[in-house]
Amino acid sequence: MNRSILKGLIDLHVHTGPSTANRELDVADMLTEARAAGYRGFLVKDHYFPSALGCTMIEKHLAKGDVRIFSSLALNHSMGLFNLKAVDTARQMGTQMIYFPTVSAKNHIDAHKGNFAGSGMASVKEEPVVYVDEDGVMMPEAVEILKYMAANDMVLGTGHGSAWEIDHLVTKAFEVGVKRVLVNHPHFHIGATYEQMQKWAKMGAYIELNVCVFSDASKLGPLPWHIVDEMLEALPIDCFILDSDMGQKGNGSPVEGMMTFINLLESRNGLTEADIELIGKTNPAKLMRF
Repeated sequence: MNRSILKGLIDLHVHTGPSTANRELDVADMLTEARAAGYRGFLVKDHYFPSALGCTMIEKHLAKGDVRIFSSLALNHSMGLFNLKAVDTARQMGTQMIYFPTVSAKNHIDAHKGNFAGSGMASVKEEPVVYVDEDGVMMPEAVEILKYMAANDMVLGTGHGSAWEIDHLVTKAFEVGVKRVLVNHPHFHIGATYEQMQKWAKMGAYIELNVCVFSDASKLGPLPWHIVDEMLEALPIDCFILDSDMGQKGNGSPVEGMMTFINLLESRNGLTEADIELIGKTNPAKLMRF
């Protein structure tokens, strides 16, 4: 496709600096790339620290209304885990997206075994978290977070828990009134089945289809392309959100990675410009009410 397809795109999963992890670019660098490509917006995700301060300053002083920069907060140990006060404070700073545990999730720790591109230089060891027990009961403080998010119409990013945890999380989130849910890369180490993805999509969740985890589009991607084929066959196109999940040091430009991925979706899977418009622009805008 022509690069004009990038105009109006909203990338809801970008890893930028400043961060304890090594990043390819910072928020200002990403803004420069996004503006040049014609992006409408992007969201900055950090596993260890709220991204609101950097996003807010760069958006105010440099973006000047050209590109929207969304912030987020991940509920890991560095943020006090299920810390309601942290979520409340982030909301006051304009944050909409709250991720359930990523780097603190036992599922994440077991999958990466200490070799994770997003890791910082921490000297304090992560304590693995499982927030849904074997009987399907969620930690009460996690439920309180969901109730707060529902009351304040915030967006849930499901994080890096196991498929068991994510299934109960999505179900509980809609049960308590959360209206906006993005299931993060269920095809990458979450272990979700296509039946589970279908279930979540029918409940109203968007399913993430991201560049970073596929080896044909990302230097760090471990997954073969047939996973993309299977996802597009198993799920309706209107349930997807296309994002990059890029920004890791040495993994190249999130914008260029996105362009490569879009061209592969066209050449290998027959996705049209209308399809890309839907999953890369319309659906992200709906999720963020933007």
